[in-house]
Amino acid sequence: MKQKTHYRTVWLSDIHLGCKDCKAEYLLDFLNHSTIDTLFLVGDIIDLWALSKKFLWPASHNTLLHKLLSLPDTDESGHQTRVVYLPGNHDEPAQQYDNMSFGHVEIRREYIHTTANGKKLLLLHGDQFDSEVCFGRLHNWIGDKAYDLLLLLNRWFNAIRTQHGYSYWSLAGHIKTRIRGANDAIARYREAAIARAKKDKVDGIVCGHIHHPEITTIDGITYYNDGDWVENCSALTEDHQGNISLVFWAEEVAKKSSSPLSLIPKTNKVEQAA
Repeated sequence: MKQKTHYRTVWLSDIHLGCKDCKAEYLLDFLNHSTIDTLFLVGDIIDLWALSKKFLWPASHNTLLHKLLSLPDTDESGHQTRVVYLPGNHDEPAQQYDNMSFGHVEIRREYIHTTANGKKLLLLHGDQFDSEVCFGRLHNWIGDKAYDLLLLLNRWFNAIRTQHGYSYWSLAGHIKTRIRGANDAIARYREAAIARAKKDKVDGIVCGHIHHPEITTIDGITYYNDGDWVENCSALTEDHQGNISLVFWAEEVAKKSSSPLSLIPKTNKVEQAA
């Protein structure tokens, strides 16, 4: 864990700084064990919705935000990270600054990324598909309340696990995959994203928004969802050969360590470069 992993590209979304379920410590740990050439922040980085209801800003959230903003600066090894920020719905006010820069952080609503092996990927947060996935106001309200309950259960479940020396595990994600309505919404979202990629004539699409990490190829289009740092602690990564993988940072804990943040990254290689 002392050696850093070098990535050509990393995609992160749905960090939700300012929300009590944000796993800032885990993301800090991931960043401290990585060197990244280009980092795409794919929306919902700061949760302005949560902050408008109740202001919550722990020291770890401040440290993480500072870390993200300082990545474009040259570090002790002389490395710099290009940072591109694609605002989502929870940080919607930043969308008005499309094609501008905040310091050395570029702001884009959507972006086309070319992988090391020449594939064109459309990048966007994914709230653009809400109207196509929406089941109506009542269903949305019920869904929001159910999700809040899931996160509450997830919080208490993992508090108990930590007390007994176990690492973080996403109970919320496990339950979601067993609810038909949630699976239907995920499928409709995936279909909408793939349809958009086909329309734009790209090889794939990278998004977040629904907190469901996934890599799936349908009709020659690859759908990438980088997940979140509320439930899954997941990142999408590209190496210098163009291999794109999901990394679940909290999935394994070093056997000899008692700290839940002394983690072994588990990389799920799904797509290999041609």
